[in-house]
Amino acid sequence: MAVPDNILQNVQTYQMAEMAWMLNSFVAINKSNKKFKNFNSLTANLGDTVTFDLAPRASTVNSLVATFESTVQRVQTLACTQAVSSSTSFTDQQFIFNVEDYMQKIGKSRILEIGTVIESDVLLNIVSGVVVTNQQDPRYGQNIAPDSGPYRFYGDGTTPINSYKQLAQAVANFEDFGAAIGDQCAILPVTVIPDIIDSGLNQFATNRNNETALSWELGKFSKTDWYESNLLPIHVAGTVGDNQTPGANILTLVSTNDPSGQNITQLTFSGAGTSDPDAIKTGDMFQFVDGVSGKPNMRYRTFIGHKVSNQPVQFRATANAESTGGGEVTIAIYPALQSTPGLNQNLNNSLSAGMQVRVLPSHRAGVLMSGNPLYLAMPMLPDEIPFPTVSTNDPESGVSIRHYWGSQFAQNNRGYIWDNIWGSTMVAENTMRLIFPLSQA
Repeated sequence: MAVPDNILQNVQTYQMAEMAWMLNSFVAINKSNKKFKNFNSLTANLGDTVTFDLAPRASTVNSLVATFESTVQRVQTLACTQAVSSSTSFTDQQFIFNVEDYMQKIGKSRILEIGTVIESDVLLNIVSGVVVTNQQDPRYGQNIAPDSGPYRFYGDGTTPINSYKQLAQAVANFEDFGAAIGDQCAILPVTVIPDIIDSGLNQFATNRNNETALSWELGKFSKTDWYESNLLPIHVAGTVGDNQTPGANILTLVSTNDPSGQNITQLTFSGAGTSDPDAIKTGDMFQFVDGVSGKPNMRYRTFIGHKVSNQPVQFRATANAESTGGGEVTIAIYPALQSTPGLNQNLNNSLSAGMQVRVLPSHRAGVLMSGNPLYLAMPMLPDEIPFPTVSTNDPESGVSIRHYWGSQFAQNNRGYIWDNIWGSTMVAENTMRLIFPLSQA
């Protein structure tokens, strides 16, 4: 039997309102880049992918004689690997007397629950590389590519970030390395906001003008738009990072996988403790230590121009690593480190045995980013035949949601389902992790 047009129109009205609730309630969903070439407006399924271009890199020579280099197209892939649904059921009597009048309220509660799942999952890009630990609850992990998420950071995991001066310093460090121009913003844990505001005489001017205000929006400071969230992820560090014994979170470089310094993707260290299966965890953050006797201080070259910056060399573990019986640990890292001149040169000196790194402890992770580097794909789902289905995409925001419903044959029971699929990624070079001690956030 054909479904009356007015029912479909009503559902589409619900959907547009629900998408507005999702955008107004969740900062990552709202601020993410969803502008793919028609991908979000097409019908897709789990596993479908989309790619987007990254800024090309170049190098120069101090001569009028050209040295031709290969053109390298940099792309990043985003796969729709996540799904979530929420549903409700009711009898014919409930539908006639109650449900039609309360569909917007029922839908709002479902969308806020779905939005919380999607928001939490998208924000996992900040700590990157986590794996699925509970297939029934996407909030607890997803597969994220090693090139997604920050490899630079501000904060040491023990000192609170609670002042405007610290925020300004984080922005300065971010810009010193170099990042995309425009759309610079940061997301902070909601619990740290009172101390920061107290330190700056209420410099954050909240922007809440009406009932549909963006409640997570704080204001502008140091050329950056600041937002808050209560869903920012916690990174649980390995044993080395969380060791509270003085100096126990320091590792000493033994060797690299590429002595030529052209493409260093693995580093072997000593000092990790013996036969520890949890020595290093995916997403652990590292920084080369200054002042090591006989060793130069390691500094990053700027992302554009390859000039030496004032920023210490930092990197991220892309896989779990256990230590050997001799206390050595080999860590897969991102980004690749390169001391030889070329497109990807990022070190001011060659790496050598005896250099040291500090491993960060467990922490709550905020983020500073520019150039709209957080990508979220939410394509429309296909019709759930034989059930009446409405799937709508908001062309302005890129958000989609599907509704479908039906009745059990010969049973006084109706069911209604809301669902989404999505995938997300975060361009590494345009982001920085903000490190908040667990005692603070």
